[in-house]
Amino acid sequence: MLQKAYILYAWLLDFSRKKDALVGAVFSFLMAVWAVSLWRLWTARKSKQSVDRLPPGPRGLLIVGYLPFLGTDNLHLVFTELAAIYGPIFKLWLGNKLCIVISSPALAKEVVRDHDVTFSERDPPIAAQIASFGCNDIAFDSYSSPNWKNKRKVLASELLTTARLNACYGLRREQVMKAIRDVYKNVGKPIDIGKLTFLVAINATISMILGGKFRGEKGDTIKDHFKDISSEQMELMGKPNVSDIFPAIARFDIQGIERRSKEINHSLNELLESVIQVATEEEKNEEKLGFLQLLLHLQGKNNGDNASSLTMNQVKGLLADIVVGGTDTTTTMVEWTMAELIQHPEVLEKAKKELVDVVGLNNTVEESHLPNLSYLNAVIKESFRLHPALPLLVPRYSAESSNLGGYTIPKGSKVFLNMWSIHRDPHVWDNPLEFKPERFLNDIAGKFDYYGNDFRFMPFGSGRRKCPGLPMAEKMLYFILASLLHSFEWKLLQGTELDMSGKFGIVMKKKQPLLLIPTPRLANLELYMK
Repeated sequence: MLQKAYILYAWLLDFSRKKDALVGAVFSFLMAVWAVSLWRLWTARKSKQSVDRLPPGPRGLLIVGYLPFLGTDNLHLVFTELAAIYGPIFKLWLGNKLCIVISSPALAKEVVRDHDVTFSERDPPIAAQIASFGCNDIAFDSYSSPNWKNKRKVLASELLTTARLNACYGLRREQVMKAIRDVYKNVGKPIDIGKLTFLVAINATISMILGGKFRGEKGDTIKDHFKDISSEQMELMGKPNVSDIFPAIARFDIQGIERRSKEINHSLNELLESVIQVATEEEKNEEKLGFLQLLLHLQGKNNGDNASSLTMNQVKGLLADIVVGGTDTTTTMVEWTMAELIQHPEVLEKAKKELVDVVGLNNTVEESHLPNLSYLNAVIKESFRLHPALPLLVPRYSAESSNLGGYTIPKGSKVFLNMWSIHRDPHVWDNPLEFKPERFLNDIAGKFDYYGNDFRFMPFGSGRRKCPGLPMAEKMLYFILASLLHSFEWKLLQGTELDMSGKFGIVMKKKQPLLLIPTPRLANLELYMK
């Protein structure tokens, strides 16, 4: 092409010497066209070389990218459909932000293990920044921040230790037994499983935070308002927000997400202030310190010299992590698991038989029984596989350019791990859409735990960014579910059908509440009044 262009140039140069000024103008125009054509050819080749290093993906539209095609619901399903077209790693542009979606265990391993530090950063949406009191929690703070490492150490090494959680067993047991009494008083009436579980979880969590009960008007306020606040907050954080994608127009808050997030956070702040006030008013000795007293003790040391000191916003951020982690995931997964058991009566019968064998109908469930409930353990894991509480986990952010699956992932890319897709991948799981707890009974080596050691099953994430509140959430979930299944028979309302659709957010809840009618199951009715 260059040779032909040069010949044309020579001919035109000779021709121009023989013609008048009009011909000279034509010559100048052709020269400009030639130069532009060469430039476009060079940039197109360079652009193609650059694009070839990126994963494949849909084109999208000018300026907005693929944003108009995402919708606001079921983002995990859209990503799963795109993975079927473009493969286990693909890209899509949201405005000028590059997003990478991973849908295979091998590539997930590269993110959470091989390049864990590189992909441990966050790019929190506006809703999450507000909900976390300015990224002062663990979930959304920057990994490179020394504050993040300090907060995680406080949560994992001082608050949610095995010893401290075991010491709080009486508080959890008290709330579970209260729920059993309340259900017994309403035998034959429909029970909202999600609402019941939430009340148990929030009461137990607040009790552990304070080191005791939270009575009176303030306690009722917590119970009445926190569930709605938490649920909507999670939904807002999961919605694609144009203000996150186009910061220049963020001040217009086109979708109203920032405004609503601030309203919710204001209510949450009032509730946390109430809890903090109760904690500061109560005098407790060291042995009985609740989680909050310990946090306030560290906050009181905030003189700049203490490495473990906390600001008040950091205290609130950690409280939000504990409360949400101790209630939202637990409530969601008890509801999903109960729904699957109702839908699969043969599995339900096996779970109940195991409870009879281990616990006995003359006893109520204790946490000491839980390690011996291997089939129930498999049932819960199978529920997490089919209904991961966080279908896309919390998106990661690349701190520097790296290579994944042979593709270049530029610095500043947002990386989604589509656990929904991985957990239902027919190349990974036999009959993936079938609810089959037995697949986890064969896990002799215990690889399929909740800590992300097997990259086929990571409902709580893995690596540095796995959920720090996992020990508490696991205890609460197992204890509540086992107690409800052992104490009562559960049936759907006559003439109703079970709706298994989900409501997308960072945490994916059931779209329709699960309403079940209980019947006493224990041999000794006095056990219901303990």
